[in-house]
Amino acid sequence: MAKLKTRFFCQNCGYESPKWLGNCPSCKEWNTFVEEVIVKEQPVSHSWKTNGSQSKAVPKKLSEIDFEAKSRIVTDDLELNRTLGGGIIRGSVILIGGEPGIGKSTLLLQLALTLKDKKVLYVSGEESDQQIKMRAMRLGLDSDQSYFLIETSTQKIFQQAEVLAPDILIIDSIQTMHSSQVDSTPGSVTQVRQSAGELMKYAKETGTPVFLIGHITKDGSIAGPKVLEHMVDTVLQFEGDMHHAYRILRTSKNRFGPTSELGIYEMQEKGLRQVSNPSEMLITHNAGELSGSAIGGTLEGNRPLLIEVQALVSPAAYGTPQRTSTGFDARRLNMLLAVLEKRSGFRMGLNDVFLNMAGGIKVEDPAIDLAVCIAIVSSLEDIPVQVKTCFAAEVGLGGELRAVNRVESRISEASKLGFNTICIAYFGKKSFPGTPKKINVKTFNKLSEVFSEMFG
Repeated sequence: MAKLKTRFFCQNCGYESPKWLGNCPSCKEWNTFVEEVIVKEQPVSHSWKTNGSQSKAVPKKLSEIDFEAKSRIVTDDLELNRTLGGGIIRGSVILIGGEPGIGKSTLLLQLALTLKDKKVLYVSGEESDQQIKMRAMRLGLDSDQSYFLIETSTQKIFQQAEVLAPDILIIDSIQTMHSSQVDSTPGSVTQVRQSAGELMKYAKETGTPVFLIGHITKDGSIAGPKVLEHMVDTVLQFEGDMHHAYRILRTSKNRFGPTSELGIYEMQEKGLRQVSNPSEMLITHNAGELSGSAIGGTLEGNRPLLIEVQALVSPAAYGTPQRTSTGFDARRLNMLLAVLEKRSGFRMGLNDVFLNMAGGIKVEDPAIDLAVCIAIVSSLEDIPVQVKTCFAAEVGLGGELRAVNRVESRISEASKLGFNTICIAYFGKKSFPGTPKKINVKTFNKLSEVFSEMFG
C-alpha cells in the first residue's frame, strides 16, 4: 500500500509547509497549521467542454475575441445590480460573505425566485429541501425556472449542471462543498481551495455566473484560505447589526465595476426589501430639537447619503476622558477634538466625548468632518442646530474648511429631502455652476465662521 502524502496548511491564509510550524511565515499567526492528506487523481473531463473533449486554448488577438454587448444579466434587485456594477457578468464568480443569520441565503433565494426568464440551480449543502421550501413560502415567492439540489459533492453537482444547463449557479455554502480530488474534510483549506477552483473553471468554460456563499471568522474575514478571495471575480460583504432591521451589501472587490458601491436592504417578515432612499433611513425624525445632532452629506460609491451625526459631551468623571465612536474612525475623532481645542478654544480635554453615526453605517468620507464638529459643539454648549440645515466639508488641522468632491450631488440630495440650507467650504462652490433654487448654499473659509453662524 502506497504511503499517504501529507502536508501542513495554515488555516488562516492557506500557506503550505512539509512540516508543522508554530508561526506561519505568511500571515504571522500562531498555532494555525493542520496536517491534511493530499491525494492527486487524474483530471476528470466534463461534457460541458466542446464535444466532450478538452478545449485547446490558443493565443488570440484582441480583435479576434468575441464580445457580447449584452454581457450582463440585469436582475430585479436594483441594489444588487448597483453593487455588481450594473448586473451579473456572464462567467463571473461572486463570493458573498457575512455573519450567520444576516440574510445571505435569503438574498440569493430571492434572486433565484425572482429571475423569471433565467434558469437557476440553487445548491444547498446546509439545508434540506423542506427547509428551503419553508423559506420560500415565507417569502411568498415561487418560480418554475428555479431548481434546488441538496448536495455537497462538486462532481455530482457538475453532473446535474451538465443535464440542466442553468443560466446561474448558486452554492450555499462553499465551506460545505468537497471534491474527490483531495482527501480531506469539508471546510478545510485544501477542500475550499479545490472546490472553488473547480467551480471557477466551470464558470469560465461555460459562461455561467456562479454565486458562492462564504462563512466568516470571528474577526469578520471570510473563512478559509485568503487565496479564495483572490480567485473569485467579486467579493461582497453582507453587513448589519442583528438588532437592527437594515442590512448593507458592500463591495470589497470587483473586477468588472467599482469597489466603493453598496446596497441597502431592510429585513422584514417577508424577506429583504430594497431601500431606494437610504437618507430617510439614516435621519432620525424627532418631535423637537435636540442638541448634539447634525446632518452630514457623504458619498458611498456614486450614491450621496445624508447621515445624522450624534454626539454627547459630558464632564469626565474619572479623570481620564473617554473617546468612544461608533461608525467613525476614533483616530480622526481625536484629531478633530484637538482642532476644536487648539483653533476654536473649546475645552475638550476635560470632557468625555461619545460619537455615533445613526443607522449603524460606517463612514470614512472626510466630508463628514464638519457635521462631526458641529454635533460636538452643539452638545458641549447644549444648543440645538438649526432645523433643515446640513453640512459637507473636510476640516483641516489649521481649522480651515477644505472642499470635497462631487459637492453638487450632496447639494442635490439635501434639496430633494427638503433641507433649505447646506454649509460647504468656500472653494467647493467653484466645482459646480450656478446655485440650486430650492436650497441656500452657504460657504465658509474657517471652522470658527460656521460656529458664529450656527451658535452666535
